[in-house]
Amino acid sequence: LWQEVEALVSHWNLYINLGGFFVGIFSVTLFGPWSDSVGRRPALVLSAAGMAAQAAVYLLVMYLHLHVAYFLLGRLLSSLLGDYNLILASCFAYVADSSDKRSRTFRVAILEACLGIAGMLASIGGGHWRRAQGYINPFWLVFATSVAAALYAAFCLQESVKQPKPARLFTLSHYKAVYRLYTAPENCSSRSQLALYSLAFFLLVTVHFGAKDIYVLYELGSPLCWTSDLIGYGSAANYLAYLSSLGGLRLLQLCLKDSWVAEIALISNISGLVVISVANTTALMFTGYGILFLSMAATPVIRSKLSKLVSETEQGALFASVACVQGLCSLVSSGVFNSLYPATLHFMRGFPFLFGAVILLIPAAIIGVIEIRGSKADYSHFSPASPSPAQG
Repeated sequence: LWQEVEALVSHWNLYINLGGFFVGIFSVTLFGPWSDSVGRRPALVLSAAGMAAQAAVYLLVMYLHLHVAYFLLGRLLSSLLGDYNLILASCFAYVADSSDKRSRTFRVAILEACLGIAGMLASIGGGHWRRAQGYINPFWLVFATSVAAALYAAFCLQESVKQPKPARLFTLSHYKAVYRLYTAPENCSSRSQLALYSLAFFLLVTVHFGAKDIYVLYELGSPLCWTSDLIGYGSAANYLAYLSSLGGLRLLQLCLKDSWVAEIALISNISGLVVISVANTTALMFTGYGILFLSMAATPVIRSKLSKLVSETEQGALFASVACVQGLCSLVSSGVFNSLYPATLHFMRGFPFLFGAVILLIPAAIIGVIEIRGSKADYSHFSPASPSPAQG
């Protein structure tokens, strides 16, 4: 009976995640470019209201003991209004609107750190609360928080788009705006960089999500055999990387360009995963977590780089596409790493982490090549064949 329940949970999780992803692709790429015209506040209100509606449906299912298929209905309702991905897209676009290019990377990193802190508080507090009182009361908090976010966006948040103007919502022009980001013939160099940075972001976030999915399984098994307390400490150490990455990013920006900060962050990520892949003691496992202290500094750099490649009127379309890429990362990482882990147990338990470290060499190469080409292009302006400012 327990195996049958596990199989049903797995299937319904798959249906809910796939349904939310495919509906969300169309809604996020609709609302994101729309927010470039009407402003970020309407998009934030809609997405927060959608998440409140999802929580309300979940509460009804639990109170009335409805069929589990209604969970799918709640997720689809939230996805139609943008879901969590539209909140991310609108928040990052808001930061891009309200910051200059010099300070943008650090401000994006602050927003990333907020995600990490929120995840840490939710995982620690939510787990204890669920064990003490069940599932219903925590979902009331989810509902109240979503309603509060919608009200805050509607009545308190200052609009970041400088000149918002009315625009039709249901039109193909919004989807065309996302399409033009990557295909517009003007400034081919920026468009190719946009595609390369998007690929780097996809690989990096896929490895992040994939490794996080199997940390607990890895720690529970032999030879580590961690207890629940140690697993909690390990989770806290993992989430603390958001804060340490924020501080490290700020310090490294004083003497290095953003691209090289991202390279150092990727080295931290690769090194930490390699150590974790061979960890056979608690000390070595926590050493791996310690080496990951800069691992989260690369994603804000890539988001900032992407933001600087498009105009002010394309920020919503850009971050909508990035949110869709992040949603795809979640699906791909779950399928790849959760399949790879049991398939490689017989010869190396930590092989998925080693696999992730190898994959991260690709975004490291992409960022390095783009930076070197950019440096050469800047240097060519001062070649001997060009007249000096004094000669001019």
